[in-house]
Amino acid sequence: MIIDGLQCGHFDRDVFESLQRGKVGCVTVTLGFWKGAVQSLEAIDRWRTLARANADLVGIAHGAADIEALASQGKLALILGFQNANLLEGHIGFVELFADLGVRVIQLTYNNQNELGGSCYEEHDSGLARFGKEVIREMNRCGIVVDLSHVGNRTSLEAIQYSEKPVAITHANPDAVYPHKRNKTNEVLAALRERGGIIGCAAYRNIAGDEYCTTVDKWCELVARTVDIAGIDHVGIGTDRSHNTTQRDLDWMRKGTWTRGVDFGAGSQVRPGKAPPPDWFTRVEHLGEVIPALARAGFNDEEVAKITHRNWLRVYRAAIGA
Repeated sequence: MIIDGLQCGHFDRDVFESLQRGKVGCVTVTLGFWKGAVQSLEAIDRWRTLARANADLVGIAHGAADIEALASQGKLALILGFQNANLLEGHIGFVELFADLGVRVIQLTYNNQNELGGSCYEEHDSGLARFGKEVIREMNRCGIVVDLSHVGNRTSLEAIQYSEKPVAITHANPDAVYPHKRNKTNEVLAALRERGGIIGCAAYRNIAGDEYCTTVDKWCELVARTVDIAGIDHVGIGTDRSHNTTQRDLDWMRKGTWTRGVDFGAGSQVRPGKAPPPDWFTRVEHLGEVIPALARAGFNDEEVAKITHRNWLRVYRAAIGA
């Protein structure tokens, strides 16, 4: 089984079936990037409706036991997540309310500084704010994974140290392997290892690089280099795969309502539009090819199992609960 730490876009029955063909047993889905509380409630309602309509294929998971139970039934487990903390709107009590509604992953910041801390794209990373500390402790208490994927390196380090439970970088890569503002320094990954967290290696071309997108074996080389830095117990898969997205979706992800100007997100003037998927990952079901490729990269059966699902299950048990 593969657990994918993050995907986004517009999911439908065809996507669910493709994920199952790709041996994916669990995926964290993105419900929002810039949504406030009411819009986030609407997104939760849409996902609940979608899950009910496809109950023969999927189910919403609230913990590690749900993932395993759904897998035993041949179903895809869905973990509800948000890539920003805007849904909280400054209310510490909203953490528990959204947890009660099934939210299990929240990224502290997206591409911009917010009231919790600094983003990877700000010129100066402010570090973890007082409200950020309060939110992390409440997320720890309520069983929500702290996601640091788009968070600045200083804020990431402080969040890793402050959190009482393991945190996740759900979709990124080591900056030492592919330099990019979205990727994480060795210092951050060392702290993540020491505190029991996990990084999900991304297959998004803009932060994986063209070289590691040529073949599944090259991408598994990126995974192996991440293991060299973070350790075999702290690396998983977090493809950042996007489904059925358009340029309008991409513009929303990058610009939201905060700018009238141009923002390239993880892209650049040279590559301004939607990045093509990796050459080996042109269809969702190709993800299943990672399992034998990890073995070809030199990982034994136990290590392959850790990277594909066991490390995620450990973090989910510790951060979310059974």
